[in-house]
Amino acid sequence: MPEHRLPTYAPAAAGSRRHSRRPRRRCRLLLLPVFALALLSLAYLSFYSHSSLPLHGVHSGLINTENAGKEMDKRYTLNATVKENVSMTIEESEPFKKRKKSHKHYVPCEIEFLPSVENLVEPADYNNFTQFSLSYILKEEHLASNGSLFGGHQSLQEREETYYAKNQSLHCGFIEGPEDYPSSGFDLDERDRAYMDTCRVVVSSCIFGGSDYLRRPTKSKISSYSKKNVCFIMFLDELTLATLSSEGHVPDENGSIGLWRSVVVKNLPYKDMRRAGKVPKLLAQRLFPSALYSIWLDSKLRLNADPMLIIEYFLWRKKAEYAISVHYDRTCVWEEVLQNKRLNKYNHTAIDEQFYFYQSDGLVKFNDSGQEPVLPSYVPEGSFIVRAHTPMSNLFSCLWFNEVNRFTSRDQLSFTYTYLKLRRMNTGRNLHLNMFKDCERRAVAKLFHHRTNGTADPPPTDLRMNKTHSSMSS
Repeated sequence: MPEHRLPTYAPAAAGSRRHSRRPRRRCRLLLLPVFALALLSLAYLSFYSHSSLPLHGVHSGLINTENAGKEMDKRYTLNATVKENVSMTIEESEPFKKRKKSHKHYVPCEIEFLPSVENLVEPADYNNFTQFSLSYILKEEHLASNGSLFGGHQSLQEREETYYAKNQSLHCGFIEGPEDYPSSGFDLDERDRAYMDTCRVVVSSCIFGGSDYLRRPTKSKISSYSKKNVCFIMFLDELTLATLSSEGHVPDENGSIGLWRSVVVKNLPYKDMRRAGKVPKLLAQRLFPSALYSIWLDSKLRLNADPMLIIEYFLWRKKAEYAISVHYDRTCVWEEVLQNKRLNKYNHTAIDEQFYFYQSDGLVKFNDSGQEPVLPSYVPEGSFIVRAHTPMSNLFSCLWFNEVNRFTSRDQLSFTYTYLKLRRMNTGRNLHLNMFKDCERRAVAKLFHHRTNGTADPPPTDLRMNKTHSSMSS
């Protein structure tokens, strides 16, 4: 090669010295990549020779799947019994945890309402539903040492019996103690009670703890008939009334703020505001004893359709006595449990206790039975409910409330269990349920964000699991 030739202009001694340095330099250059490759090989062997590393267990297939599952259980529950039995494996939860935040755009869909409420008449064959008589337990003489008295202290045997659609007296909130015992809560002014007793069709909502803004129904969408004949009731506590008044929403002499009639609730039965909100949401049959129909909407919604047209579309036309929308994103209670934990919506141990109890009583995954699901979804979007006050509808509402009172305030966890158990125990006497599309809910009510961003309920002071254990032993 040319670079190996001796220069003709230099002495031989000088040339030999230059050529003695070049081979050594090339040797050094060759040794560098060899040395680097050796280091990489040592690092590789050192890393993969330690099978006990936690990271290796995740990447090496199924070797440590059982251990990973146990670690996840420890993360989600402190109760040993629940930890061993709640059937959530690492395979189920990992895809959920890794799922990227949804950027779906949810929009309303067209609803073919009747053109007006003129000459609107209830169909003659509409009330052909299961008939029986319900009454409600009003007082308990023997008080338990824990829990709110408002929902009562129902044993598991009593709870089981109430699921039969028959003439019965059952727990359904508003329980009082012995004579001279303090009120259990949800105290209303007598004038408001008298007004509510006259209501035949009701639209209701609530704001407790100053947690939301007041959203008035869109007046242009409400017919003059509904303005005169439908009761629009907004339940408020004193804190919320003061907050709204400071923002310019001052009730008139009749307690009205626009179409809403404000009804102030004193002595809320639960410290958990979300649980307290389930009283007007699920117990309309108790608050409005003369009502034939009621519509519930969460305070995050603004009503954008006429109540009578809503009743005609969701109940009369579908021959249903209870209507609620499917969830916009989830269909399985298993997913809802994981979402509640991921967002810290409630105490994880209390969620596990409730979920395991439901599984032990027959709750299965959506589409897991090998047959067509009974419902289009096992998770409702519970912010909008339309119901006829029929015996079966009233029974279902009481049963659903009792689950919220016994376990967590996350009512989406108990909805499907309550419905399926009621259906299972009353063959041929079903609740006629219309579980409608989420886009239809968006068409009748505009969605807003809550005033606050807080998502976590405080752990219940009496820990529902303790109450459950005491009931199990009775």
